[in-house]
Amino acid sequence: MKRPTTTLFMLMSVDGKISSGANDVLDADKDWPTIPGVKEGVYQYYEIEKTTDLWSLNTGRVMEKIGVNHKTDVQKKISCNFVIIDNKPHLTQNGIDYICKWVNSLYIVTHNTEHPAINMQRDNLKLIKQDRFDLTGLLEILKEKYQVERLTIQSGGTMNCEFLRKKLFDYVDIVIAPLLVGGKDTPTLIDGEAINTHDQLNKLGVLKLKDLKILENSYVRLTYQVIG
Repeated sequence: MKRPTTTLFMLMSVDGKISSGANDVLDADKDWPTIPGVKEGVYQYYEIEKTTDLWSLNTGRVMEKIGVNHKTDVQKKISCNFVIIDNKPHLTQNGIDYICKWVNSLYIVTHNTEHPAINMQRDNLKLIKQDRFDLTGLLEILKEKYQVERLTIQSGGTMNCEFLRKKLFDYVDIVIAPLLVGGKDTPTLIDGEAINTHDQLNKLGVLKLKDLKILENSYVRLTYQVIG
């Protein structure tokens, strides 16, 4: 392939939600470890996360939501390289600095000519400029220029939909928490634009189950290969 092998790795509720509600005040990483019956097993997701690929793709929107723009207490340095797609931008200079101190290397992907990363010089910060957002082109750059063989995707539902519709997922690795969230506006594993006609059925993702593990405290891990 001209692109890395990709795996969507996420934590979700039984009804497919990846957040606790429809606004930034509510967040799975912050909320679910406080809920009795859920908090006891959530550590398993984070333990599995440590075993994922050394390259991880996310978005500036997700980074903004977890609060990197305002954080000062730098976490322990990790060996993972972050690829962050950020066109609005959602990241500030403080957020970029925080991530640089947190990860091995940070790759900011943007077509915004006024992105704050453009004027920043950091030893482990690289900028990937695009004339327009091109997800397929980005993956080819990561493979050809930076020798990325495997890439874990942990972005929000809208970006996950871009991967789905363009047939850019190879594997799906999901940890399911014993929780029902509800709410039609609560972010799900894959959001984005829905299909509207039968001739768009080829835009759906067909999966083959590769592994099922019953974890502790009523958690489940499902691993699929995308076959269509």
